[in-house]
Amino acid sequence: MNSAAGNPEQKKATLSHYQRALVTSPLVKIEKATTPTPSSRQYCRRFNDCFCMGSAAATSPQLQQQERKQQRLQLSTSKLEQQVTDLEKEVQKQKEILTMYKMRTERTQDNLRYCLQIAQENGFLDLITNNKSPISPDVVNVGASPQVPASVSQQSDLGKIISQAKMNGWYIDPVEIELQELIGQGSTADIYRGIWRGVDVAVKCIYPDFFHKNEKGVTFFAQEVETLSRQRHRFILQLMGACLNPPTQGWVVTEFLSMTLKDWLHGPGNNRGKERVTPLPPFEERLTRAVEIAQAMQYLHEQKPKVVHRDLKPSNIFLDDAKHVRVADFGHARFLGDEEMALTGETGKDFFSFPSQLRTYVYMAPEVIRYEPYNEKCDVYSFGIILNELITGNYPYVETNYGPAKIAMEVAEGKLRPALPEDNGELGKLIDLICQSWDGDASVRPSFANITSTLQTIQNRIKENC
Repeated sequence: MNSAAGNPEQKKATLSHYQRALVTSPLVKIEKATTPTPSSRQYCRRFNDCFCMGSAAATSPQLQQQERKQQRLQLSTSKLEQQVTDLEKEVQKQKEILTMYKMRTERTQDNLRYCLQIAQENGFLDLITNNKSPISPDVVNVGASPQVPASVSQQSDLGKIISQAKMNGWYIDPVEIELQELIGQGSTADIYRGIWRGVDVAVKCIYPDFFHKNEKGVTFFAQEVETLSRQRHRFILQLMGACLNPPTQGWVVTEFLSMTLKDWLHGPGNNRGKERVTPLPPFEERLTRAVEIAQAMQYLHEQKPKVVHRDLKPSNIFLDDAKHVRVADFGHARFLGDEEMALTGETGKDFFSFPSQLRTYVYMAPEVIRYEPYNEKCDVYSFGIILNELITGNYPYVETNYGPAKIAMEVAEGKLRPALPEDNGELGKLIDLICQSWDGDASVRPSFANITSTLQTIQNRIKENC
């Protein structure tokens, strides 16, 4: 024990001996030679890692090939799934269209039965079935007048319209117009920016096919021009003139306005998503646009005969540089005397002929969709949809996943209207006005005179509270 312990000097000498032995040991020298320095360890590790990874990738081509096959399979599967989804949507759309056709057929059958009943009660059916002499016009008193009264129908004759245009200075020779870029497309026409006598104008060029395929095409064209030529209101699109040479040059020339109410409210393009792409205009400005539309429609409905627009929607309402409205597109307009009713004309029948007309049903009154007699209150319904769109800032029915045909069916049955704005305590009267305007019973809908008065009262109250 004592010899092992030794004194401190002996312990120190023994420890030095062992240290020298370790340093000179071959094993330690090999360890030192193979142990990298910290810096070399860092770089070598990175290089070796990269080398190993590259080596592993290079030595596994089968694995890479399997991965590529799997990726192609996934891509092919996703494409098939998308195709199936698209087909399902198309099938659903066709089902809705078939249902719409069935509903229209049933309505038409009901109307025919009613007409036959009236003919039988008045003795007309016997005259027809027995092939007797034609009924004298002096004997027959037609209860329902045609869509265009006789006086207006005579004025709408193209020859007389041409004479009227030349006499009043709004007949335009096509060579006077320089067509520029295409600015819009509709179901029956392309719209170009044009230059006429140094002024920018909008030129609505009716498709030649519209005249070829529609036996009343010239009448409708002449009627639109004649209707516009009579309007003198600051909120109705101003007619500059017309080229009256259908089918190749049936052109309506108006003041040039590049922005529609739809563009102003929702932004340009056809984005109908639930998320807004542009800021919502201030509430006061939206309310002002509603007042101006109501004033324009009041002017049209108080003419004699009344002008029923029948296609009132944001894309048919333009805004000038000061953001004042211009009600436009009178291609589907009708004239009605007091207490007169009309039956749905080409707007309904063309629904399935022109895909772009699908959206018209969103703003169309249920009685027009059902092919029933209607009056000027069908415009009030359309305005109710527009007013709600202005207040909420949302497209109609964006809260549903319905297509246009499905929307039309639900509206016609009285089961569907767009989502109303939330009442924050200040929108109560506006909401009431919207609900009255799109009521299923046309007799409940207010006149545009009442609508204008109500909106102006609300507008003045808001100004006082500001």
